[in-house]
Amino acid sequence: MAGLFETVVPATDEVRAAYAYLGAVTERPTAQLWDLVDTVGPVEARDRIRRKQVPEGLADQTEARRDVVDGAGLLDDAHRSGARLLVPGDPGWPDWLVAPLDRPRGRRRDGTGGVPTALRPLGLWWRGPADPATALGRSVAVVGTRAPTAYGRAVTADLSAGVSAEDFTVVSGGAFGIDAAAHRAVLGAGGVTIAVLAGGVDRLYPRGNDSMLRQIAETGAVISEQPPGTGVTRYRFLDRNRIIAALTSATIVVEAAARSGALSTAAWAAALERPVGAIPGPVTSVASVGTHLLIRDRGAVLIGRTADVVELAGDMGETAAPPSGGTSTWDGLDDVTRRVLEALPTTGGVAPAEVAASAGIPPSTTRAVLGRLMSTGAAVRGSQGWRRSGGGGVQMSLSVG
Repeated sequence: MAGLFETVVPATDEVRAAYAYLGAVTERPTAQLWDLVDTVGPVEARDRIRRKQVPEGLADQTEARRDVVDGAGLLDDAHRSGARLLVPGDPGWPDWLVAPLDRPRGRRRDGTGGVPTALRPLGLWWRGPADPATALGRSVAVVGTRAPTAYGRAVTADLSAGVSAEDFTVVSGGAFGIDAAAHRAVLGAGGVTIAVLAGGVDRLYPRGNDSMLRQIAETGAVISEQPPGTGVTRYRFLDRNRIIAALTSATIVVEAAARSGALSTAAWAAALERPVGAIPGPVTSVASVGTHLLIRDRGAVLIGRTADVVELAGDMGETAAPPSGGTSTWDGLDDVTRRVLEALPTTGGVAPAEVAASAGIPPSTTRAVLGRLMSTGAAVRGSQGWRRSGGGGVQMSLSVG
């Protein structure tokens, strides 16, 4: 897939050390830093920063750390904890997932406009045996409050084990509450789960989840944008949320208060045009206020079972089960579903963004409808993208709310 890293330099040891330096020399990736890397490559970008031969804005951003960061030393630290640095150019680097991070913040080539402080990462510190391409190629985020109810824990466990059984990787933040419930359910089911940390992968946090995080690192992966030795801060948790949203096909919020960090992850997913699902709770539950807001005001899809998540995230099988029933007609389709179905070709295939543009439907809604169409056999997704099934349509009644 063509992308921002289409012509990257192969990840030699020097390139990897340069990316390690660049990922640590600023607190967050910035537009100016990425512009320099895109223009001259990671090694020359590192050397120019060290020589102070960079524009004034970037010089200010890197001044505090440019002489103290040691890229090769960070790689050694990672190696001692059983981790490695995944960088652009590596097999499995998730370019197709993280490249859209440049868009939501209004990045401009001159470094002005928007809030260019949270772009695609310069590398991901990866601790664990999971293969990045395989694990991230079919993944879903499950997030929520650190103080869940018994209902929230039970729903999280059932849902996470269920999507794991459907061969999805479950990604979460390793925190107490819903995050831990999701991770533990997948571990118990023998599936693959990834914990995205706000600090270094050699400093597992929170300490109370140390045993769980070590088990994740032994069976799946514990990953971070932050270099080894980095502690956690509030803003690093918020930055971490964008990574969770970017690395997954859909984000599911189980329980969240009105001011929950999980809503930040959902906001990032929406900004990246990834579908968001939310699980409703009792109307009297403070822990479900945030999920109800997502459903009512922010276009989140109501999730009630594992199949809803599979549809939302996109079950990317080459074929779909044939529809039940006799004649196939377009009777009973709501307007949104009909427009999406009519936008699909009968041969070849198109990307969801093309379907959305043709149908005039928001991308997140389009993806949800495509999942429903596939579950009924009306649409399939092959190697070339989405297309209408050979039957030309099915009789069904679908509503996207």
